[in-house]
Amino acid sequence: MKFKIVIAFFIVLIQANYAQELNCQITINSSQVQGTVEKQIFDQLQKSIYEFMNNTKWTRDVFTVNEKIDCSFLIIINKKVSNEDYEASIQVQSRRPVFKSGYFTQVFNYQDDNFDFSYQQFSVLDFNLNTFQNNLTSVLAYYAYVVLATDYDSFSLKGGAEYWQKAQQIVNNAQTSNYKGWKSNDGDRNRYWLIENTLQPVFAGIRDCMYEYNKNGLDVMHENAETGRTKILAALELLKPVYKARPASFNMQLFFNAKKDEIINIFKSATPEEKNKVVELLMLVDPANTTKYLKIQN
Repeated sequence: MKFKIVIAFFIVLIQANYAQELNCQITINSSQVQGTVEKQIFDQLQKSIYEFMNNTKWTRDVFTVNEKIDCSFLIIINKKVSNEDYEASIQVQSRRPVFKSGYFTQVFNYQDDNFDFSYQQFSVLDFNLNTFQNNLTSVLAYYAYVVLATDYDSFSLKGGAEYWQKAQQIVNNAQTSNYKGWKSNDGDRNRYWLIENTLQPVFAGIRDCMYEYNKNGLDVMHENAETGRTKILAALELLKPVYKARPASFNMQLFFNAKKDEIINIFKSATPEEKNKVVELLMLVDPANTTKYLKIQN
């Protein structure tokens, strides 16, 4: 009997030291939809989404508490269409720690304005990877896999392939739905094209850059900042073929949404030669932010 108790104790202890993959913070802004009843509904929705994102087992891998991926979902309710139907947007951000530092680097940042959904208070949030059940959990699961895929890509070369493919499966399942953001003809900057582009060979340079930039650039800066900058500059060079083939693409925009401010801060302390090289490169591959990149030379 004592032996069984000891075994049970160690099982509980082991489980306590491991966790699900995401440390996901959920914020719902419902200021545009007033009312006491609505506030209660959105408070419950926020709790339900928090539990869904953080308690679902998204991978087969084992994560310790310290290895959880930090991400945040900001949901803005724009309009109440009916008793259970809402028009909303969702901004998803994720970050990962830089080796041997207290610094976290952003790896994903996107606002999706096509997040309409239905929700009934106290209803259970169900998700099945093999079928489209509802838009709420499909969008949430989709971005869970995007967060995972981007994070894995930043630690190993194309390491997020499995999770990009799962996100694509969600997109495929949603083709029969009437919700926006899932189809190729819903515009060229949506959930469909994020995945479609990512998995195309012509965009491979972005994923290669994500790995080289983070793992071989940022993660070595604790040893030698100059070496880290050199690696980051070499990583950014990998974006040239992507820009040449697909100028001003959605996926390139996503990369710089996450990284542009950080790049500016990193290269402000570079040598004049490095500053000139990186500014010339950035003006080529991300011309929309030319004014910001010129600050590097100030």
